[in-house]
Amino acid sequence: MAARFNIHTIAMWLLPALFLAVYLAPLLGVFGWSVSRPEPGAENYVRMLTDADALNIMLRTARVCILVTGISVLLAYLLAYHWVFGSPGRKLFMELCIFIPFWISVLIRAFGWVVILRNKGILNETLLSIGAISEPLILVRTEPSVILGMVHFLVPFAVFPIASVMRQIDSRVLLASRGMGASPTFTFWNVFLPLTVPGILASVIIVFVFALGFFITPAILGGGKIVMIAEYIYIQMFQTSNWGFGAALSIGVLAVVAVMAGLLFRVIRPERLVK
Repeated sequence: MAARFNIHTIAMWLLPALFLAVYLAPLLGVFGWSVSRPEPGAENYVRMLTDADALNIMLRTARVCILVTGISVLLAYLLAYHWVFGSPGRKLFMELCIFIPFWISVLIRAFGWVVILRNKGILNETLLSIGAISEPLILVRTEPSVILGMVHFLVPFAVFPIASVMRQIDSRVLLASRGMGASPTFTFWNVFLPLTVPGILASVIIVFVFALGFFITPAILGGGKIVMIAEYIYIQMFQTSNWGFGAALSIGVLAVVAVMAGLLFRVIRPERLVK
């Protein structure tokens, strides 16, 4: 009995110990850097809120994240609807659209968009060949190209919460609405859509948090011209060796993520998304 008790006791404390070792300790270390380098104090946090370059990058990041979130959730809603309620053939096609991107690394997908969008890429060459344009369009190293690449990566992640909620909707509710004389359009906007709001909100938060910390796709498609907060943190830490300022920016991003996660658990009951 004593041996069993000891094993259970060790197992009970193992998870908190692992959490402390792999998450909390490094986080405290980053926070320590933010208030101690180059000198002790809150100078790095003051700079984060007053430096023009940092503020511009944070505003750009917020703008891109909002646009990416809106587009991704809209596309995910359409995919989820056809995945849940479509014919067998359409469901299979939707599953391929949703799951195949997970088999391709984010790096390959980002370079794929470069091949498509560059000056001598597939898109420009096609438009030139049909006479739609007289000279190549500048598509790479622009904000729209970054948004396009991020949306392509994040849409599949937004599908699952929405599809999960759609599957839980009782079809009798929709039939009752139709039986009372409501049109399909009225039923969708006033019955079906409100019932899917928890899934939409979950997708919004998930996509926004992912987009906020996105690094590879903006770095490749932005080409150093469209810099977002994750790349800016990398530059501060590993190119300019400004560890304190980079750490302060990291803590700021983590605070936003924590707030978004808190909203997710406060506004939405997570168990509804996994039934």
